[in-house]
Amino acid sequence: MSDIPFAATTPVRVAKIGLKARDAESLAAYYQDIVGLKEMARRGSAIVLGAGERELIEIEQFSAAKADDPRSAGLYHTAFLLPSRGDLARWARQAIDRHISIAGASDHLVSEAIYLTDPEGNGVEIYADRPQTSWQWDGETIAMATEALDVGALLRDLGGRMWQGAPDNTVIGHVHLRVGDAAEAEGWWHRELGFDTMQTYGDRAVFLSSGGYHHHIAVNSWQSPRAGKRDKDRAGLAWVELEDMRGGKGRSLEDPWGNVIVVSGEQ
Repeated sequence: MSDIPFAATTPVRVAKIGLKARDAESLAAYYQDIVGLKEMARRGSAIVLGAGERELIEIEQFSAAKADDPRSAGLYHTAFLLPSRGDLARWARQAIDRHISIAGASDHLVSEAIYLTDPEGNGVEIYADRPQTSWQWDGETIAMATEALDVGALLRDLGGRMWQGAPDNTVIGHVHLRVGDAAEAEGWWHRELGFDTMQTYGDRAVFLSSGGYHHHIAVNSWQSPRAGKRDKDRAGLAWVELEDMRGGKGRSLEDPWGNVIVVSGEQ
């Protein structure tokens, strides 16, 4: 079994995400079929999915919800981090064989990623990190880019095995949020969670983390400049749960646009 990824060993890390769905059954079926998660529990109107023994996503039925608006604050994508490059290769191989529709495929220098959009418009990233020792730094800023993914090179790492669902130690490596102002969001994450800025893309996107990971949280205003508070009656993001191992108490926060961040203290 692969080791747990570095992203999940830092002082603060992403634990789980909650989604509000207009059709929770259909959405849960997508994450099981396409992402490879398994159903772990049902809690009231919510379906809980995960990998191994780890819960990763909770999908709550909200029949009256309006469709999410990509111009508003909310979820840009949830990024499922696979334990190894071979796992990503196996996911890609079966996606090609099944003609699964993707939204993009990128080499970010620190990672390789494939992007999708779920049936209710939520972005999904499936990725694998490159070895931490290969990451390039300029002082405290990490080198990241968006280049075309070399799918042929990736598939050479299949290792003779086939995709059999999200393996043990799959985690949510990062969550990317839509906000109204990236610089304001950057300050909020510094103050409230003590996150470090790892990279910025102009004045519209910021990548932040704990413990030297390339990013646990990204924020952007590419489609949502000057967005106001998130409409609670829309489908999409319900909350992001972070684990804080620094000894603090659990708490619930909202960023300036109403994105809910639940922080659980050390168990």
